Order: sequence, then structure tokens, then C-alpha cells
Amino acid sequence: MLIMNEEGCSQEEVDRQVSSTEQWLGPMRLTQDPIQVLLVFAKEDSQSDGFWWACERAGYKCNIARTPELALECFLDKHHEIIVIDYRHPRYLDAEAVCKSIRATKPSEHSTILAVVPRVGSDQEEVSVLPLLHAGFNRRFIENNSMIACYNELIQIEHGEVRSQFKLRSCNSIFTALEHCQEAIEITSEEHVIQYVNPAFERMLGYSKEELLGKELIELPKSDKNRADLLDTINTCIKKGKEWQGIYYARRKSGDSIQQHVRVTPVVGQGGKIRHFVSIKKLCSSNDNNKQIYKISRDDKYSGDIALTESHSHSFRHKNRRKESIDVRSITSRSSDASLQNHRYASMARIHTMTIEAPITKVINIINAAQENSPVTVAEALDRVLEILRTTELYSPQLATKEEDPHTSDLVGGLMTDGLRRLSGNEYVFSKNMNHSHSHLSVPITINDVPPRTAQQLENEDTWDFNIFELESVTNKRPLVYLGLKIFTCFGVCEYLNCSEATLRSWLQVIEANYHASNSYHNSTHAADVLHATAYFLQKESVKAHLDELDKVAALIAATVHDVDHPGRTNSFLCNAGSELALLYNDTAVLESHHSALAFQLTAKDNKCNIFKNMDRTQYRTLRQAIIDMVLATEMTRHFEHVNKFVNSINKPIAAEETNSNSEGSDCECSPTIRNSPENRVLIKRMLIKCADVANPCRPLELCIEWAGRISEEYFAQTDEEKRQGMPVVMPVFDRNTCSIPKSQISFIDYFITDMFDAWDAFAHLPNLIHHLTENYKYWKSLDELKCKSLRCSSDCHK
Repeated sequence: MLIMNEEGCSQEEVDRQVSSTEQWLGPMRLTQDPIQVLLVFAKEDSQSDGFWWACERAGYKCNIARTPELALECFLDKHHEIIVIDYRHPRYLDAEAVCKSIRATKPSEHSTILAVVPRVGSDQEEVSVLPLLHAGFNRRFIENNSMIACYNELIQIEHGEVRSQFKLRSCNSIFTALEHCQEAIEITSEEHVIQYVNPAFERMLGYSKEELLGKELIELPKSDKNRADLLDTINTCIKKGKEWQGIYYARRKSGDSIQQHVRVTPVVGQGGKIRHFVSIKKLCSSNDNNKQIYKISRDDKYSGDIALTESHSHSFRHKNRRKESIDVRSITSRSSDASLQNHRYASMARIHTMTIEAPITKVINIINAAQENSPVTVAEALDRVLEILRTTELYSPQLATKEEDPHTSDLVGGLMTDGLRRLSGNEYVFSKNMNHSHSHLSVPITINDVPPRTAQQLENEDTWDFNIFELESVTNKRPLVYLGLKIFTCFGVCEYLNCSEATLRSWLQVIEANYHASNSYHNSTHAADVLHATAYFLQKESVKAHLDELDKVAALIAATVHDVDHPGRTNSFLCNAGSELALLYNDTAVLESHHSALAFQLTAKDNKCNIFKNMDRTQYRTLRQAIIDMVLATEMTRHFEHVNKFVNSINKPIAAEETNSNSEGSDCECSPTIRNSPENRVLIKRMLIKCADVANPCRPLELCIEWAGRISEEYFAQTDEEKRQGMPVVMPVFDRNTCSIPKSQISFIDYFITDMFDAWDAFAHLPNLIHHLTENYKYWKSLDELKCKSLRCSSDCHK
């Protein structure tokens, strides 16, 4: 039996036409992942069916939404490349409104939106497409329910707009790489007009990007005649389409002359004509007198033949740690086809003579020099020192927990790693709550209009024993707005930011709306608790003496936003799941990067809640950087780095000064150098927010127990989901059927809390916190000795 469509074509004929089209387009398909298509039709008809079956045939993933709300929600979840909206029935679906709502989102800039319009009768005039374009549509599709017509339309969009968007996204990645590249990159037009320079280029020559873009190279400050002659030589080479490489002298903006290793590559564009030149530049040392010019005779591969002209001969000798030496010149003369290896050895030699050195490099060089005249035993000991110094995690201890202590091993492993760096196999993608809320809830008009019960709870907010859970209860799980209003008012945040209280109120409301109330721990109550601890620390005299007004405002804002949109899962979970956030942030500080980025996105999205809108640009940039730095400091993988730097740069110098002052009979405070150093202020702010973030074990016992229950429940839920999804279990010990909560708290306090709060107490003088910490630790120990696995001891806890 043959199935006929409305135009009289059999299904067999349609399949034949589609098959021939696929054979022609098959080699052109760029992506392995299927195209995502969203169909927005108020009701099902032959037109929606035509697009549905066309998607099936083309191998696209297709979703259908019947209402504007579902359309927006579905798009924010899937980020479809193609969206088809029914424009034929305005009574059932406002197509323009749907299009505009989708276009208002950031991901839609990469999407193509197609309007399905009704057919125009032969006696009617053709309608203009401008209203569609103004509404945000890219294309118009005249009603045609033939599957082959729908198929052809989708295929044309893929090979047109969608492919172009893929290329644009790739370009964004390339420019991101260029922005972070350590080598100086300069791109010019064929007329040598500068079109792009990266930050490394700006740093090398001292010019800003604005001073360089649009300028011809000859407009920049000229050097001597030799430089001009060399420019002519370079131009002669690259105009022929060949790559030039060699040593070049340039002048910084300051007037200093610098020596660079330069590689200039012509870029051939349309019609085989050179359209751009790309220059890659590296500083070379003053000892490098080779002045070699490399001319590559093939412009299509870097591995082409190299003709070497050498005006000065110079040999480099590189000593290894066993006093053996290698003569680079003798190595490079071993074979006639080793010219590329020549270049690598010369580059290695130049690295060892660089004048711009990091402190750790200077230390290693000093130790290397000391080894030369040292006894064998000392030289071997210094070898071991060098092995340690060459690691990247100098401040992080090696994890060496006992095998019989799985609680500590799991807890530390789960918090201080970013997952297993692999997908779990089920391609689970975490995209919870992608539609971030800007809804306006009912909040007090001013701080003076706070409801009486809430105002009563806020009376003792300046004490450490403040009960955040009671505030959570009376505010219906919205403590952050109310506590934030009071604390920010006490610190004069509105005055500093030059914003109104209404703007601050709206901002606090938006931030709180984007915390997940469904999380047992990482919700707005936790954010309010961290804000409270931050404000408490900022009131301590020793802390106030070291931080300025900007630091305090940055700390309060960072505390407020530090976990916004937290999904209730750890970084390791997101990395193992291959989540969108993990992919976006390359499995590195995933959540912390998301919290800080989203906070600024939400703030800038609506002028009504933009607390930064009246700030001076320079001041805003400084404040923004401080906030981001503090939020990123809450990531646990660098916990020991932050704590050890604080101890060595803050605690020890202050202790030394106090010792000297006491011995001299003086009561002077620490020196202005220690107090006002920008680097030290950064370390203090990092330590402040880290301690505020995990201060639960230092709260009164009842609060400590409640927080322990909440974080345990969140870890239990994660383990449940990992098992359900077939993912790697990050912390196996957090199984709700077997876990001992007292043991997990003991491990957390032993490994993360005790040393950090001892150091913070030595600086900020917080005896009450240390007292609570000691008592709480005894409590968990007593439960563990009774073999109780729950939060409180009961008659059957030891069974």
C-alpha cells in the first residue's frame, strides 16, 4: 500500500528525492552532533507534521512547544540551532512575541528563527518581510506541508546560517586563545594597517590596543636606518608569499630598544591574494647575538626548507644538574637535515639566558649555581629540593590519608579535585535552572518597613551567635534580602556605590531568586550565613585596620553572590557528568567561575538592579576584580595554597614585628608596609571569605548540627543521583544508608578547619569561634565513640 501526500507524491517518491539530496549533501556535513530544532506550533497540523518528519529524515533532534512559555523554557534548556515558529494563526499564537522573547536571551544570537507564513492568494500583493526581520526572524517559509519542501528548507538553513554560526563560534575560541597566548601576536592588513594585537603585544611594547589599531606600521615611532632596511627586506620576502623569521629590533613606547624573535606569515585569502600578515614576536635576551635570519622557502608548511644566514657565530653551553655540558653548536652540526632541531636548541639556550625571570626561576638558578661547588651529598639534597620546587602545587600538601579512614579520603578527594576528567558514558548534561529569574517578589519598601517579627530576629545580627535559621523561618526562606539590607546599610554600601536603596533592594532580590531553595545546603540561607560571618569579621579591629572601603564593599558583595545558582552538586560531579558549565569552564573552578560570572550578568541585565551603574569605570574594574578574586578563593582545590600564603605573608611577619616591639618595650602596631600592601590585602580578603564560607563548625552547637545535617543530605542526594545515572561516585562514603556523619565532620575539621581558623584567629582575634570549634569537635568525637552515625545520640545509636 502506498501512502500519498497532499501533492499526490507517494512516500516512495519522497524517500527517493530525499535520498538523492542526502547523497549530494553528505560529504558537506560539518558537525557530528545532530542539529537541534524547535517547532513552536499552537496546535498540530499537516505543516507541523511536515517539519517533524523532515527533522526525522535529516537526522535532527526535534522538540515541539505549544505555548510561548514552554517554547522559551525549552530553548533555554537545549539552545536549538533552528527555531520554526507558526506565524499563520495570531489568534492562537503571538509569533512575534515568542520570537522577541527568545531573541532577548544570550544563546539566541547563534540561532536561526524561521517564520511559517500563510500563502498569498493570486489576487493579493506580496507582503514585505521587514516586519519579520524587525521582530527577530531570519527567514520566511511560505506555508507548504510537503515533507520534501520542509526538508529542503531545513537543509538550506543548516548549510547556510547554521554553518556560518559554527564558524563564528570557532572564531570566538580562536580569539580567546590569542588573548591568553604568552607570545605577542599582531595581525595587519595587506597594506600593513594594524587590525589586531593581543594583550601580550601590548605588554611587550607598552602601547594600548587603542593606540595601535587602525595605524600603519610606518606611523609608529621609527628607529634607525638599519631597522628601515630590515623592514624592506622583510617586505620583499613576505610580499612574495613566503614566511620570514629572524631577529628584529623595535622600540617600546618608553623609547627603550628591545630585541625580538619575529615570525611573519602571509595569509592568502580570496582569489589567491595576500589579505593579512600575522606576526608572532618573542623577547630575546641581550646575550643572543646570533642575528640569524631564517627564510622559509615554502609558505604552506612550517617544516619547509630553511636557508640560514648567520652574521655572528655564537655557541651556547647549557649545564645540567650533573655538571655535564652540551654545546648546542656541536649538536646542530651533526647532520645537515637538522635545521629545525637547530632552532629548538637555540630557543632552549635563550630561555636559560632570559633577563625576565619569575621568582621561582631565580631560586632554581641560585640552587643550580650553588650545586657546582658543593659536596656530592649536598648536591644530591639540593636535587631533591629542585624536584619539589619544580612542581606547580607548592602550597598544597600531598594527600596521604590512612586507608582505614575513608571519610577523610573521600571528603578531601571530592572537594579538592575537579572530577575524573572524563564523561561517564551516558552523556549526562546538567542544565538545571538555566532560565535565571529576574522576577520581583514582595519585599519591604525600605529597611524601616521590615515586618516586626523579622526586625526582632535582626536585632542581634551583629553577634556571632545570631540564629540564621530563625530568620529563614520568619522570612519564608528569603533571609538574604532582609539581612543584606541591614548589613549593607550598616556598612554604607549604597553611599559607596552611589546607588539608591531601591536599587540595592532589587539587586538583593534578584540574587536571592537565583539561589535554589530546593537545595538543602547551598541555598540563600547559606549565602546569608556567609554574609553574616563576613560582616562580623569586617567589624574586628585588626581586620578593619588592614582593609580599605573598597575591600569591605567587595567582601560583602562577594559573600552575597558566592554560591548563586549553585546546583547542589560538587565540581567533581559536574565534570564527570560533562555538564554545560564544566564544558564552558574547562573543568576548572567550574562552580566558582559560574557564580561570579552570573552575578555580574544578573546585575547588568536590568538597570533597576544594577548597583554598579553610577560607579567610575576605573573604580568599578577594581571592585569587580576584587569580587571575582574572593569568589574564586572559595574553591577548595587551592585551599592550602591560600592558607599557607596567608600564614607566611601575614601571620609570620606580624608575629615577628610584635616580638620585636615587645623586646623594645613598644606597643606600636604592624608596619604600614604590611598593612597597606595590595598583595597582602588580597590574601586577607581571600582568607576572610574562606573562613566565612566554612564557619559552620565554629558556630554554636545547635547551629553546627543543623548545618552538618544539611550538607550531609546534599552529599547523600549527589551520591544517589550518581548511582542512578551510572556515573562515577565521587564520595562513596556519603551513602545515606551507611555514612557516619560524626566521622565526616571530624575529618572535615581535622583536615580543613583547625589550621585555617587557628591562623585566622591569630590575625583577627576570635576566641569565641575557637571555643565553639573545640566544643563541637568534642561533641562529634563523643558520638563517634558511641558508634553513632547520626546527628544526635539515641538509645539505639550503637546498635
